[in-house]
Amino acid sequence: MENTKAKKKMGLTTKIFVALIVGALFGMVLHYIIPSGHIKDHILVEGILYIVGQGFIRLMKMLVVPLVFCSIVCGSMAIGDTKKLGTVGVRTLAFYLTTTALAICVALAMGNLLDPGVGLDMSAISANAAEVQTMESTSMAQTILNIIPDNPIGALATGNMLQIIVFALIVGVILAKLGEKTETVGNFFSQFNDIMMEMTMMVMSLAPIGVFCLISRTFAGIGFSAFLPLAKYMIGVLLALCVQCFIVYLGLLKIFSGLNPIKFIKNFFPVMAFAFSTATSNATIPMSIDTLAKKMGVSKRISSFTIPLGATINMDGTAIMQGVAVVFAAQAFGIVLTPADYVTVIGTATLASIGTAGVPSVGLVTLTMVFNSVGLPVEAIGLIMGIDRILDMARTAVNITGDAVCTTIVAHQNNAIDREVFKNS
Repeated sequence: MENTKAKKKMGLTTKIFVALIVGALFGMVLHYIIPSGHIKDHILVEGILYIVGQGFIRLMKMLVVPLVFCSIVCGSMAIGDTKKLGTVGVRTLAFYLTTTALAICVALAMGNLLDPGVGLDMSAISANAAEVQTMESTSMAQTILNIIPDNPIGALATGNMLQIIVFALIVGVILAKLGEKTETVGNFFSQFNDIMMEMTMMVMSLAPIGVFCLISRTFAGIGFSAFLPLAKYMIGVLLALCVQCFIVYLGLLKIFSGLNPIKFIKNFFPVMAFAFSTATSNATIPMSIDTLAKKMGVSKRISSFTIPLGATINMDGTAIMQGVAVVFAAQAFGIVLTPADYVTVIGTATLASIGTAGVPSVGLVTLTMVFNSVGLPVEAIGLIMGIDRILDMARTAVNITGDAVCTTIVAHQNNAIDREVFKNS
């Protein structure tokens, strides 16, 4: 029975990967071979591919709020001991913030090494400048206060993930403290969590179709032509993402857990491919929790807390994009950044990652805050908007890998990982 389930699961992840490749090829065919017309542009690309792809994203988003709320209530209730829960929370936050700061340092170093903005013609910014959204800088005090929900129902309705997490943690801790007195309520959340996990599996069965449509539409729209003018910027971001993912993360995994990094990446790769196709950290939450349990042996009482938290505050991939973009914009506009400016960028981008929504292209909005902190022209963001989708996909894959590495390390430190499952997967 177990072997049959394993084969079925492997079949799904293989289908997702195949859909990723075939969708990219189909999108390239649409872009370069099939001429524009009503059937291609309106019926196929902006009709079928758009509706099916976005419909799948909506199904995944439908799961997020109830799944995160119930899983964190159940996770904190299962941990039980408030002191232990606090230890897990502190370690997780420390890991996420440290790796985000490291990510920005890697990005700034890579940007200065490649000089992506040197010699760029800045006349192109006018076309996209009007589309750039701005974001007001928020004080530290307000950032902290925004974490506390003044209306939990409102937070659930609007999908404010940090406030949902805080409220769910409080509910879970109280349920654990009261024990038998609230057994009925505890059972309700456990059973509702089971319902959400089953619903997740149902929606995930549609993943190959959704991935195919999302990737096809992306490549049908941009092809490779949009990449060429900003090749050095793209290379800088992608190289920094590779360093963060394969050197920083896997190095930390080996040092703090002793697990085989190559096997870890092999087991987690289907989730990375899914994150790449959807470009949303939130959509990968159920798949990450499930894969960590079945392939890594990580207890769900840990992952149900750390993975939703990571999808909310751990945006290392976004921080890398912001770091390279700062160097790119400064060089393109001939602005010299001082060491103090770089320190400001590291601090601002780290804080900007907290509470950033795990949805596509939100990094472009928070980038305005980083640019404003060191006096860079926000109009420069217009240059990178055209190619941000493909980079957004790559950095989302890095974001969720960081969440998984952190979860595995924290689980190891709390004796909540079954190494036999990891070895035999």
